[in-house]
Amino acid sequence: MASRAAVPFLVAMMLLTGVCNTLLTKYQDNQCVRDCDGHSGRRPALFEQPVLQTAQMFIGEMGCWLVVGIMSLYQRFISKPSPERGGYQAVDTADADDSSANRRDGHPKPDAHSRSVLRGARVMLLALPAICDICGTTLMNVGLLFVAASIYQMTRGALVLFVGLFSVLFLHRHLRLFQWLSLVGVVLGVGVVGLAGAIWPDEKKTTQPDFGGQAAADGLSDAARAIIGVLLIAGAQIFTATQFVLEEWMLENSPIEPIRVVGWEGLFGFLVTLLVMVVMHFAIGRTEAGKYGYFDMAEGLRQMSDKRIWVSSLLIMISIGGFNYFGLAVTRSVSATSRSTIDTCRTLFIWIVSLGLGWESFKMLQIVGFALLVYSTFVFNGIVQPPLKSLQDNGEIEELLPEEPIEHR
Repeated sequence: MASRAAVPFLVAMMLLTGVCNTLLTKYQDNQCVRDCDGHSGRRPALFEQPVLQTAQMFIGEMGCWLVVGIMSLYQRFISKPSPERGGYQAVDTADADDSSANRRDGHPKPDAHSRSVLRGARVMLLALPAICDICGTTLMNVGLLFVAASIYQMTRGALVLFVGLFSVLFLHRHLRLFQWLSLVGVVLGVGVVGLAGAIWPDEKKTTQPDFGGQAAADGLSDAARAIIGVLLIAGAQIFTATQFVLEEWMLENSPIEPIRVVGWEGLFGFLVTLLVMVVMHFAIGRTEAGKYGYFDMAEGLRQMSDKRIWVSSLLIMISIGGFNYFGLAVTRSVSATSRSTIDTCRTLFIWIVSLGLGWESFKMLQIVGFALLVYSTFVFNGIVQPPLKSLQDNGEIEELLPEEPIEHR
């Protein structure tokens, strides 16, 4: 656990890496990769490779193994603390958690290692949340092609709705009345953000995303594109919520460290994504209809060779790895609730930077939706009290996310 003096640094770095991740991805989407001079008579085409962006995310997650390796070497060869020298002794958190649980219910729990669901070859189960991550991230990357970065980030606030519902259905959590009302507020906030994007869309001066080489957005108005983008991003949260619930169940039933979970998911996710890319390239990408589309692997790699693209890809992978590390450090040092609050602040910074870069225009209705989304999230997490005394409850609020949630984007 980090010292109290280091917490502001961890928070600042979590904000910085999180903001950089979203903005760099949007920067990639704005880069022209074909017919940029206008001499060919065709409209300039932007970088539109959401599958490759998903793959680079998993490469960034695999970077967590580098952190694990460095820390292991440090503890083995450099740091040799002892109680006599004022050092520390490792504490088995699984045993501590079991002891506290035993005191609560009066019944002994089995040893964490004997009940581990990820022991040995069963670590392959982490491929399940990785597949959910593939689906969710790819859908969000496609949605980001249609909407501004801030609307993308705000719409991701719908995650708390699906996490809450799935936690009740599958993990047998209990929501109080004010939490259910908060979820309704989250839905309304996301809806208002989407409405703002539909009424006042930010027009794109280049081509819209292609699927299979054909312009999927041809014939659609800017408002329709904004609605499609919001729906794609919001729908992606179903897969992300499923991933969170699977991860929570696995973390509760295994002594594995969360940063290793991120590393394993990065490895499995990259392998599955690579397999899908190869299969879809031969099935669709090589056809005339699939030329220049999402599954044209040759064209995607050619576009990645552009200096602006590969440099931004490298920065994105670093920012993802950093966001994972600092997010876990903040959660371990403070709380999961604090992490969610910080993540909300990230949305505000993304919106401000996007305005400054001219990527979008100011929309008052978007501010209303964002405020409703933030307030509902804070009420749900118990950071602020519900407005009505009848809804207030001084009891302990049960966290619906893992005590050490797995950060990704």
